Amino acid sequence: MTFAMIIQLLIVLAALYVGSRYGSLALGAISGIGLAILVFGFGLKPGTPPTDVIYIIIAAVTCAGTLQASGGMDWMIQIAEKMLRRHPGYITFLGPLVTFFLTVLVGTGHVVYTIMPIICDISLKQNIRPERPCGVASIASQVGITCSPIAAAVVAFVTISNANGYMVSIPQVLMVTIPACLIGLMCAAAASY
Repeated sequence: MTFAMIIQLLIVLAALYVGSRYGSLALGAISGIGLAILVFGFGLKPGTPPTDVIYIIIAAVTCAGTLQASGGMDWMIQIAEKMLRRHPGYITFLGPLVTFFLTVLVGTGHVVYTIMPIICDISLKQNIRPERPCGVASIASQVGITCSPIAAAVVAFVTISNANGYMVSIPQVLMVTIPACLIGLMCAAAASY
């Protein structure tokens, strides 16, 4: 690592720090100032925007928005709630599975917000400390992103891998991530039981 690279890294970190102190809009603006310093001050060539990933994110957000507007999200949450309330003793295992599969189906971890109060309510009624099922359920929603065929993370991984000579497809990635994540989640749920 050269001295110039260290200075450039410090500029990026400083821009992120200052932007995060002022809020969400300032984060983008001050990061843009940091980028301008790197481009005009150090002569670095800016890369191309990741359009493939941007299009996938737009598709996933549009899908989630359509699901919400049509009532499909409420329907999925109702089914999940009925299942959780039918088997309240297994909330530590079923809660993470529900958040995992909701994330896989929708492609974003933001669907977990509506199911977390239900998991807390059921666990309290069962005299189970809510942080046990909720902690694993929160993690489950995030690892579910790596198992969703419409998540930007999976598409970006496949795109980057193919660009570097590793010819993998989305089904090949999912054949590894889905079993690995499910086994890991059940181990985490068993450890927090």
